Amino acid sequence: MSTLKVLGVAGSLRAASYNRGLLRAAVELAPTGMQVSTFDLRPIPMYDADLEALGVPEPVDALKQAIREADGLLIATPEYNYGVPALLKNAIDWASRPAKGSPLQGKPAALMGASPGMAGTIRAQLQLRQSFVFTQTLCMPQPEVVIPRAHEKFDDEGNLTDESTRAYLGKMLEAFGAWVLRVRD
Repeated sequence: MSTLKVLGVAGSLRAASYNRGLLRAAVELAPTGMQVSTFDLRPIPMYDADLEALGVPEPVDALKQAIREADGLLIATPEYNYGVPALLKNAIDWASRPAKGSPLQGKPAALMGASPGMAGTIRAQLQLRQSFVFTQTLCMPQPEVVIPRAHEKFDDEGNLTDESTRAYLGKMLEAFGAWVLRVRD
């Protein structure tokens, strides 16, 4: 059986962010038969239809190609002001265009997120799920990885150190592998 290729993106710019750390942990904890690689959203320009009309910018084209080549999409999102960070929403907006033939269409996805707050990233993940209705991205319903009080579970460099959270993330990745195969078949 071939290895499942999962593309991970983090909705945070800060190098030591909890969500970049969560994505690094996913790379480390990927189960046998799954390879998680990451894509940095920093070079993606803000969506602009005038810019798009001149031709898709290279960083956007690279993102779309990476999504196309992946068997599944793994998103680590923070929650800013009860919602999805602009960086992540912008990348999804670019990847969704044009709607017909978007690499997000039919792509299995899993969401996770960490926040210092008590609600984790519940609202941001809900907003992503709503966006994915339009893009026809097949978001895994359960298990959810919502990490509240992240400052107690990550070190100062943004590395996930809490063993029970790492174990739960590993279980989610196993479930995601099964979800990708289920959707693909």
